Amino acid sequence: MEPARKRRISPVWEHFDLISPNKVRCLLCSKELGYNNNTSSMLRHYRALHENKEETRASSSQATRKQELDEALVSMIVKDTQPFTIVEDVGFRAFVSKLDPNYVIPTRQALKAMVEAKYESAKEKAKAKVEKVAAVSLTSDMWTSINMDAYLAVTCHFVGDKTRLSSVLLGVQAFPQSHTAENIARVKASLMEEWGITNKVTCMVTDGAPNMVACVRELKLRHHICIAHTLNLIVKKALDQNPVFSGIRAKARKLVGFFRSSTTAKEKLTQVQLHLGMAKLKLMQEVETRWNSTYLMLQRLVELMEPVGAALAGLQHDMPMITSDEFSIVGGCLSLLSPFYDATVELSAEENVSASKVVPLMKMLEQNLQEEIAKPAPAVALEMGEQLIRQLREKLYTLQSMSIMSLATLLDPRFKVIGFFSQTKATEAIKRLTSECATIVRAQQSREEIPQASTSHDVTGGSKLWRRLDTSVMEARRSQNVTADATVEVQRYLSEPNIGRLENPLGYWERQKLLYPNLHKLALAFLCTPASSVPCERVFSKAGEVVSKKRNRLKPKTVEKLLFLNKNE
Repeated sequence: MEPARKRRISPVWEHFDLISPNKVRCLLCSKELGYNNNTSSMLRHYRALHENKEETRASSSQATRKQELDEALVSMIVKDTQPFTIVEDVGFRAFVSKLDPNYVIPTRQALKAMVEAKYESAKEKAKAKVEKVAAVSLTSDMWTSINMDAYLAVTCHFVGDKTRLSSVLLGVQAFPQSHTAENIARVKASLMEEWGITNKVTCMVTDGAPNMVACVRELKLRHHICIAHTLNLIVKKALDQNPVFSGIRAKARKLVGFFRSSTTAKEKLTQVQLHLGMAKLKLMQEVETRWNSTYLMLQRLVELMEPVGAALAGLQHDMPMITSDEFSIVGGCLSLLSPFYDATVELSAEENVSASKVVPLMKMLEQNLQEEIAKPAPAVALEMGEQLIRQLREKLYTLQSMSIMSLATLLDPRFKVIGFFSQTKATEAIKRLTSECATIVRAQQSREEIPQASTSHDVTGGSKLWRRLDTSVMEARRSQNVTADATVEVQRYLSEPNIGRLENPLGYWERQKLLYPNLHKLALAFLCTPASSVPCERVFSKAGEVVSKKRNRLKPKTVEKLLFLNKNE
């Protein structure tokens, strides 16, 4: 009974087991020791071989747990755009204490240092990813914070692993200097050099601001203006040039403003919707600079036409009413504008190939408008349809002539020549593609050729008299062979049937890269170009959450790091 009594008293028995009256076994290493009613030998064994290891293991486990929780906290700060001061909030500290009383919350300064360390690590990973690709396209835009600080953002787009489009935010830099094309170009050139992509850029996408256009010209890069901005300008011009429709819009704005500013009217509309068994929906107000907000405002107003009328009938107001004829005009115009809204959404996608869709979508928009104006409709809607067609054709002609758009369309196996509105423009694009392909073939041959001196000697037979003529003939023959090889590859590709519109064009090029090696390189370069600069607008939308009234003292460098991690992690 004595050993059992001591086993209960001495803590060392946690690591030993009594296997006989005079022998014990170590539970940590299975070594057997003699036992004579005392624990001295057991203590010596444990302290000599196991004590430090146990403490190290426990300490390591605690350190790992602390590191995991620190990383989770940093991720929350970045993803949810939380202020660093959250670690000082009483409620947050109490909440964390309930979850894990042993976790020591880092100070605000320590948390900021963790974010900076995570930024440096993430930036190195992003640079390694960009370094692997042969071609990229960029989008760029500018933004002004609530503190009236200007920022310039640049995003990078490329075909990454597994034939998927990838994007990286290169930087969001404070821009205190004058917004001239030269200053903007200088900052962009510095960013491109830092990321090692100066000679990899296929195209840069911006809005149509004169300084942005001049900046790209200064950088000597291919350029196209954001197609979402282009569509916005086309539709806004058609809306503004129609006085009848403008009057209806003004009425709609006042009506929506009434229901959004009056609690009584808002509650009345909700009651009517519930009484009619309809879903509870709110009216939407337009934003003057964005036509799609006008479309959504009118669409919702038409959808809620009955409950809005019933609600107004039970309210005292002096709101101008929209008549049934005016609702008919709105319905006709919405039918015209619906495809433009769908096209804007589709071309603003960041994870799908989009530049190659621009010309085919413009073609489809024009054909859709032709079909709509052929139907019976109010005169106001028909007039708007004709205005939209005129502007679309003007823009479509320009877009088909741009190398970036025409080559992207041809290199998309879903569209090829069928995507063009004009057969003449399609033929010009094929010539341009053949020329680009020949350039790649020529560069490849130049790398594989033997030194020029020995080939020249063989061709001329060592004769100095005939050297110039023989060399000219040799170069002409080489040029003809290059053009012929490029022509064969292009024509063979174009003669293949198009793949389905919902298939992945990058997957096609991955499968066919051995059959069309030179076109494959061109496809990777041109199909990574976004149709719009919306990726930059999304960055600035998040920037508005980062630089808020609660976080208006953040330094520009900290803003850049938080946005970089939010976008790239």
